[in-house]
Order: sequence, then structure tokens, then C-alpha cells
Amino acid sequence: MYVGRIVAVGRSKAGRLAAMYRVSSRSFPNRRAKVNDGAISIIPKEGYESDIYRNPYIAYNCLKLVDGYAVATNGSQTDPIAEKLEDGMTVRDALSTVMLALDYERDSYNTPRIAAVVKSGNGSGWLGIVRKDALLVREFQLDPGSAFYVCTYERNAPSTHHGDNAFDVDSAAAACDYVLGQGAFAELERPVTAACALETETGGFDVAVKDAAVNGA
Repeated sequence: MYVGRIVAVGRSKAGRLAAMYRVSSRSFPNRRAKVNDGAISIIPKEGYESDIYRNPYIAYNCLKLVDGYAVATNGSQTDPIAEKLEDGMTVRDALSTVMLALDYERDSYNTPRIAAVVKSGNGSGWLGIVRKDALLVREFQLDPGSAFYVCTYERNAPSTHHGDNAFDVDSAAAACDYVLGQGAFAELERPVTAACALETETGGFDVAVKDAAVNGA
């Protein structure tokens, strides 16, 4: 099944929180995740830089850490959500306010904006989506070994039906492997690249990026 971009929140069996982002793409598979100062960005691969002129939405910061939060999204909403959290806004209100203001992407697919947030030391995770027909934000209780996700297409509503009860990773790199093709994510087609944050024993987050072994080009 092709579901487009994916954001997920999870908690490993050891109790470590995770925020995960996966690019799945049919139209623009030649992209990669790059670690920058304070953020992870999705950018075109070398030789495909001109793709940005075909669709301005394909390059953006997809993951950011701020004040104990890890924020993962599929677009330009990443930074303003992180800024709202840094200013002390609740997660629900930060997701709702920013995504309502930016709305869905005005491309040929009316691509929804999706977002995931976890906070170090907290047992919850949040998923949000703004589609052409709805704005949905939901908090999930994250038990050890659980993960929940929302996608731009098909599985495009935060729900306990879209999850995994065998989520177990010991590093941010392992979380990338997981969201690219393990557990509940194995059946989701055309993986391209992933960016993930995993809570550390000291309360911060480690981050990692990884390209899919074979993308859907």
C-alpha cells in the first residue's frame, strides 16, 4: 500500500520515546535526509537539485529538537511548531495553531501536512494532520513497545488502528530501519529516506538519518 509521507511516535520496550519521519514518494524519490545544526532537513540528492523548481514543497526541515521535545513533520511546519513549544504552548495547541495557519500544501495533490511530537520524560506522543477536509490532533499514551503513525494518504487520521505493538529499537539508527521497513511499516510502499530521534538515558535525544536500500523510483 502506498501512503505517502509518514510520521510516527513510539516507545521502545526499554521505555525510550521516539519521533520518526519517513519519506515515501512516487513523484520525487531522489531525496535524502541531512543532519544540520539543530535540525534534520530533506533535500534533493546531488544531480536532482532542479526538482525544487518543479515542486517547492519537497525540501524542508523534517525534524527538530527543542526544550526536551522532538518534532517531526513533512514540511515547513516543523520550525514554527518547535518555536511554539519553546515559548511554552501546549503540544495540542502548537500543532493545531500552526497547522491551521499553514493549511494543507497547495500542490497538485493537495498534500496534507502531518506532524508528530514527543517530550522526554513524558509517556505520551502526539500526532496531527491537516487535510483539505479536516484538522485532526490526537494524544496517544505510549506503552513500552507501542508506536502509532499517520500518513499523508490512505491512513490519514490519527488512530489506535494505525500502530505497532512490537516496536523495539535501541538507537536512532535502528528507529530509521524500523520505520523504513519493519513491523507495521513493512507493508507501506516506496520508502525513500528516514529521520528519527530516540530518547537517551540522560533525557535528551539522539538523532539519525538513513536512506532506504531500494526506493520506489
